[in-house]
Amino acid sequence: MKKIIYSSVGKLIFLALIAFILCGVYLTYNTYGNFSFAWQIRGKKLFAFILVAIATGFSTISFQTLTQNHFLTPSILGLDSLYVLIQTLLFFLFGGVTMLSQQSLGLFLGTISLMVIASLFLSKFMLGKSQNDLFLLLMIGLILGTLFSSGSTFLQVLMDPNEYDLLQGKLFASFGNVDSQYLLWAAAIIIGISAILFWLSTTLDVLHLGREQAINLGINLPRLQILLLVLISGLTGTATALVGPVTFLGFIVANISYQFMGTFKHRTLFVTSGLLGIILLVGGQFLVEQVFRLNTTLSVIIEFVGGVYFVGKLVYERKRHV
Repeated sequence: MKKIIYSSVGKLIFLALIAFILCGVYLTYNTYGNFSFAWQIRGKKLFAFILVAIATGFSTISFQTLTQNHFLTPSILGLDSLYVLIQTLLFFLFGGVTMLSQQSLGLFLGTISLMVIASLFLSKFMLGKSQNDLFLLLMIGLILGTLFSSGSTFLQVLMDPNEYDLLQGKLFASFGNVDSQYLLWAAAIIIGISAILFWLSTTLDVLHLGREQAINLGINLPRLQILLLVLISGLTGTATALVGPVTFLGFIVANISYQFMGTFKHRTLFVTSGLLGIILLVGGQFLVEQVFRLNTTLSVIIEFVGGVYFVGKLVYERKRHV
């Protein structure tokens, strides 16, 4: 038992050290003597990376425990398409110039609220109807995502080309242009919800054993489902409103956490996923800025790597169970 604990602690220290070094390198590399200026620009991005990493890791692991499946993430179930639909509808109704010139805290919090309410309803509907059937869950999510995408496309076709051009800037994940006025509010929401999920770790450990076992051990499953859906939706909505939709980030960090740590204790998994998210985002942004010279974007790299990893895991799991 002690060897397992020391091994887990050692792995966490190793990840924390890598994350710390990468953050230090990102902040100090090629500053050309203007560290204070670089700190103002890169520090804001680094803070956003940390917030998104925590929100994505905590929400994905909690959602996979809730659905009893490691292939599912909130993004795969159509939430990204829902975000695109909300943004398209707002631009269509109020105009792109108005939306960009009147970016306010109220609009930021309103977008998060809409995401939470809508995703809570959709997730509850899917969980209630599918009974944890992977293929049915994916099918429903795909259908809803297609419905939202079709609605967005219909509105975008009706929009003025100039308005559409302005809208595109809001529909792609942007880690290099984060609005600093939202960071403190996003931090308060993400840290608060993550603290609640961390406090619920032992309950999630029991839920991971199965629904029947959790009920037999005295857990009020319907109430826990509603609470988890609200918390997961809050994290997903905040991260998406802060930087835009990133589909596969949560899938990558969650599944690597399971394999790397070799445990299903949620406190360990939460910390591991957060550190892995920081390593992936900070390391990826460093490569984008210093190696690729901004010829590509971090979101493109994450989506490509995540898509390949998702397909590879599907093939591996299928062969393993044949």
